[in-house]
Amino acid sequence: MLKYYYPQATFSLVKNLLLLAVFSLYFMLISCQNSSVLQEEDSVNKENEDDFNLQDDKNNKEGQPTSTTEDSLQTQQTTDIWQRIQNGLAMDLNKTNRQIKTKLDWYKHNQSYFDKMSIRAAPYLYHIIEETEARGLPLEIALMPIVESDFDPFAYSHAGASGLWQIMPSTGQHFGLELTWWYDGRRDIVAATKMALNYMLSLYKRFNNWELALAAYNSGPGRVYRALQKNIKKGESTDLWSLDLPKETKNYVQKLIAIGKVIKNPELYGIKLPPIPNKPSFESVDIKGQLDMAKAAKLADLSLEELYKLNPGLNRWSTPPQGPYYLAIPVNKAEAFKSRLTELPSHKRIQWQRYTIKSGDNLNNLAKKFHSRIDLISAANNLNSNIIVIGQSLLIPIPAKNMEDYNLTINQRELSRQNQTISGRQKYTYIVKPGDSFWSISKKYNVDIRQLARWNNISPRNLLRINQQLSVWVQYPNKNKVVRKVRYHVRSGDSLALIADKFNLDINEIKDWNILNNKYIHPGQKLTLFVDVARAYD
Repeated sequence: MLKYYYPQATFSLVKNLLLLAVFSLYFMLISCQNSSVLQEEDSVNKENEDDFNLQDDKNNKEGQPTSTTEDSLQTQQTTDIWQRIQNGLAMDLNKTNRQIKTKLDWYKHNQSYFDKMSIRAAPYLYHIIEETEARGLPLEIALMPIVESDFDPFAYSHAGASGLWQIMPSTGQHFGLELTWWYDGRRDIVAATKMALNYMLSLYKRFNNWELALAAYNSGPGRVYRALQKNIKKGESTDLWSLDLPKETKNYVQKLIAIGKVIKNPELYGIKLPPIPNKPSFESVDIKGQLDMAKAAKLADLSLEELYKLNPGLNRWSTPPQGPYYLAIPVNKAEAFKSRLTELPSHKRIQWQRYTIKSGDNLNNLAKKFHSRIDLISAANNLNSNIIVIGQSLLIPIPAKNMEDYNLTINQRELSRQNQTISGRQKYTYIVKPGDSFWSISKKYNVDIRQLARWNNISPRNLLRINQQLSVWVQYPNKNKVVRKVRYHVRSGDSLALIADKFNLDINEIKDWNILNNKYIHPGQKLTLFVDVARAYD
């Protein structure tokens, strides 16, 4: 038998080469297998993202986009905020019904709605998206302010909800938002967004379903929970559409779904979304103390209106004396603002006036006159009680400009609303009397309670104060009525009864129009009358 003998070294080399080849082949096979698994998992994740439907599966944990390096790079490369939103939509937008189709049809024919909404959303949307993504939420949640307020930071509902996110006072306070005379955290873009998103996250964790979480945001978690328990006991479906919930709540969720559909595929619905830069629009600047808004606007090279729109949580002519001490300033103006603020002497941040007490003065009247508060005047002057004496000198904080210039303070917004015009209606100023209520006033003037509340930017649940002024828009009783506003100069011998009789009016109407608390008038006094010229001298 012929045998071949190899030298020892040669055999060892061949053996090593064979082992190397075997191991290389092994690692190649393992690598291919892992690659296949990764590709399969990626495919499953994308499928779950596309088919995200919590309505049909309450145990579905999907719907919270995870942040990856690829996502981060894609976000950085996206220049338009709408494209960024399109990339982050994760809810099931394939469902439809008659109500959703109706809303889509309306959007198709209302390009102007998206134009106006985009202008309002531009200063806030980037911040909201950043905060939404930071919590791993689907970007449909960032679209909620469209449904809630059309991105109007000063929006106020007849129920009492306020701000972009339409937060109720009790909900805001429960989650730690401040609501004071100076400041309403429900309208603060930063604070309210943080609260609303944290609330939505807690609702999702409770209901494990985004549609139910949205319904709970609208109608309250207790109501949704009771509706769920009711269907569970009956053995019926627990998806949103099967629950016994208000029509308004289901309409709310349907509107968000419709908005999501349009934003995901605007071309499909003939809509062009005005581009919004995918970059910060404002910076929160620590101002380290109270500051007059007029002075802040000047330092920031902004109009007062621009500054208030970035800081809608501020109710008055100044930032709160006790904080929060930050202002949202446009990014391109923030550094210059900080530099100028540093150079502003502390005693010039707020303007003060020395006032000498006169006969008839009291702290309540002075607070109203100078748009301040009794406690602030007392604190500034170290007063131990509300008693003041004639000749006493007080130091009072006052606005640097006329109050009319602070046109987005809570008082000026209310005046603006009261001074609006409504076609086919005549405005009356009604003075609240003892025993009055929303119901009695609305019945007297034959108007809806919700209308009365909306005209005066208050909630029907609010308590009315004696001598409070309310705007009431009364419908003309007939088309032939011609009402003219008349300025009447009171003459010697005049009385309210004589004037009312002369112009065919009611004495109480004259008192309401002119804010008269008693029946006495004097010569030379000017009265405003709304006279039906066709009946004035009947």
